[in-house]
Amino acid sequence: MFLTRKGMSEAGIAIVKEQKQLRKEKLLTNPALIIGLIGFAAIFAAAMIIPIINTTDPNAMAVTERFNAPSAAHRFGTDEFGRDILIRLMYGARVSLWVGGSVAVFSCVIGTIIGIYASYFKLLDHVLMRICDALIAIPGILLAISLITTFGTSSWNVVWALTIVYTPSVARTVRASALVIKEQPYIEAAKVQGFSNFKILWKLILPGVISPLTVQASFIFAQAIIAEASLSFLGAGIPAPAASWGNMLQDSKLIFSKAPWTMIAPGLAVIICVLSLNLLGDGIRDYLDPRVKGGNKK
Repeated sequence: MFLTRKGMSEAGIAIVKEQKQLRKEKLLTNPALIIGLIGFAAIFAAAMIIPIINTTDPNAMAVTERFNAPSAAHRFGTDEFGRDILIRLMYGARVSLWVGGSVAVFSCVIGTIIGIYASYFKLLDHVLMRICDALIAIPGILLAISLITTFGTSSWNVVWALTIVYTPSVARTVRASALVIKEQPYIEAAKVQGFSNFKILWKLILPGVISPLTVQASFIFAQAIIAEASLSFLGAGIPAPAASWGNMLQDSKLIFSKAPWTMIAPGLAVIICVLSLNLLGDGIRDYLDPRVKGGNKK
């Protein structure tokens, strides 16, 4: 029996509704995604709103208020220069989130271009993947320090150094996914129909790598925040006296025994932010995985 046009449209509507319901169930039964999103949103909102509400200069010094313990006047205490740690923590969140987000975006964009073209053209594959292998073989933190030492310490140099560190792993992930998609019948059909290489790469192959790329971007975001804090802690990151979580940790290492709150606050901020991003990445992976239904893998 053939379906009427009305019956076909009703069937299509029913399928769409069922898909929406399944996506809703996967979202509601995905605690990692929800917790990670709430944690990251809270940090992002605090970083954006609190410095607007409280316009205190994060670098303002008050010699008479040095090493004040947490109190009503200074919720997280003050450091060796009398600077309010809470204010510096919020401004530092802006810097850390900006560095992490910029590195995630740039490395994913550049890595996607490299990975897609490497998967499609064999000559480029041999050249680009050997370069990526060479970069991956160097410990990331050492490579970043070398680049920053060469070009100087600045926020943008930190971003570009970390972008170079993480781009090879993105390129390899995209290339692996694109190689699988390249062998699909619809790609061969597109070639037969005369589709240009550009259209095949960016219209047909790119959509298939978005899911793994989105997951990896969240993890790179978290790794870049840790890397920036590590570089600043070692004196090779964001130049002082700019407020960043790494600079705050670097400033507190010599006075920890006298004022432990100066290290606890930025340390917890890094831990919570990175944990939220990792949970968010795990949640996105499960949400996009077709084998996961209602929070359980089939």
